[in-house]
Amino acid sequence: MKRIINSLILTVFLFNGCKKENNEINSFSFSKSSICGNSQKGPFLNGSSVTLFELNTNYSQTGKSFTTQISDNLGSFQINNIEIQTQFAKLKADGYYFNEVSNSYSTSPISLYAISDLSDKNTINVNLLTTLEVSRIEYLISSGWTFNAAKLQSQSEILNIFSIQENGIPDSELLDISKDGDNNAILLAISLILQGYRTEAELTELLGDINSDIRTDGVLNSPTLGTALINDAKLLSLPAIRSNIENKYFSLGIATPISNFEKYINQFIDSTNYIFSNYITYPFIVNTKQNLLKDSVFVVSGGTPYSIGAYLPTGSSLKIVAKGSSGYNMSGCGIWSAQNIGWTINNFWPDSMIFSTTGSDQTVDVPFQFGSSPNSIDFAIYENNTVTPTRIKTITF
Repeated sequence: MKRIINSLILTVFLFNGCKKENNEINSFSFSKSSICGNSQKGPFLNGSSVTLFELNTNYSQTGKSFTTQISDNLGSFQINNIEIQTQFAKLKADGYYFNEVSNSYSTSPISLYAISDLSDKNTINVNLLTTLEVSRIEYLISSGWTFNAAKLQSQSEILNIFSIQENGIPDSELLDISKDGDNNAILLAISLILQGYRTEAELTELLGDINSDIRTDGVLNSPTLGTALINDAKLLSLPAIRSNIENKYFSLGIATPISNFEKYINQFIDSTNYIFSNYITYPFIVNTKQNLLKDSVFVVSGGTPYSIGAYLPTGSSLKIVAKGSSGYNMSGCGIWSAQNIGWTINNFWPDSMIFSTTGSDQTVDVPFQFGSSPNSIDFAIYENNTVTPTRIKTITF
C-alpha cells in the first residue's frame, strides 16, 4: 500500500512538473539586442528621454519598461537588451525640441508616442504621425482588427485629414524629417501644419483633441479642429521655414537635401474642405478714430486724425502702399509716430508711403492726418505677401 501511495505521489509530482514546464515553453517571449531611432517634431534635444513599454498579447502595458536618453540634438536614441513578452511595444518620448516655424527651441517639453511591431524593425522613430495613430490603432485592435491592418488603416485615415492619398508609404515610425524623399516630406509637412504658430501647450491640446475625435471612426469630424489646421497652414512662411530647417541641419552636420514639403502643404491648402477663418480684419473704429482701411465709404477731411489700423492673426503679414493722385505731395500728410502701434513706416515722398507689419494676434494702429485735400489717395492693401493688392481702398474728399 505504501508503495502504491508513493507511486501516486510521484505521478502527481511528475504531472505537475510537466504542466509547469509546458506552460513556460508555450509562453512567448521576444528579445532584441537594440532598437534605435529619432524623436522628432523638429528634432528633440540632447538629454530628452525615451521609454519603451512592454505590451502583452492584449496589447496592454505590463508595467515593464526600458528608458534611455536622447544622445544628440538630432533626437537620436538607442535602447539595448530588450526582453519583452511580445514583439509589440509602445514608445514615449518626452522633451524639448527645435521648432522649425519659430526657428527656436521650445520653451516647454512635449510628449510623443509610437506603437510598433519590433520583429521586423531595428529602427523606430517617434513623431507626430505615430502619435496621432496610437489611439486609433488601439481602438481598431480592440474591435478585432489585426495589428498590421490597424496600422495601415490608421495611417491612411490620418493622411486623409491632410488631403494626402499616397500609396506605399512605409510605417510612420520609419519616416524621418531629416532625410530626403517624398514620404519624409509628407511627415515634415504634417508636422509643420500641426505646429503652426502654437505654443507647446496648444500643440499638445490639438494632438489630444484630434486623437479623441478620430478614435472611433477615423474621420476628423470637428469643423473647429479642421479650421485650426487650415488657419495656420495658410499663414506659414514656407521660404522662411525651409531656411530655418536647412540652417539647423547644416549646423548639426546633416547635408541631406530637405525634400519638397511645400507641395504637400500647398496641396492641403488647395484641396481641403476645412474653412479658413483667420482673416486680417479692419475694424471701423480703432482707438476712437475712424479706420481708413475699413472696406466701407465715409467722408474724410483735412485736419482730422484717422487710423491706419488692422487686426492681424499670428503669422499673417500686411503691407499698405498709400499713393496720392497725380501731383499730390504725400509729405503734407501727418503721422503721429509717437502713437504708432506695430507698423514699420517708410516714406517715399512726395509720391508714396509704405506701412508694413507682421501678425502677432494684435491690432496695429497709427494716427494719420491729411494735409491739403488731394483729389484722392489710394491705399493698396497687400495681405500675406501677395504680389498684387488684395484690394485697393480709395479715399476721396
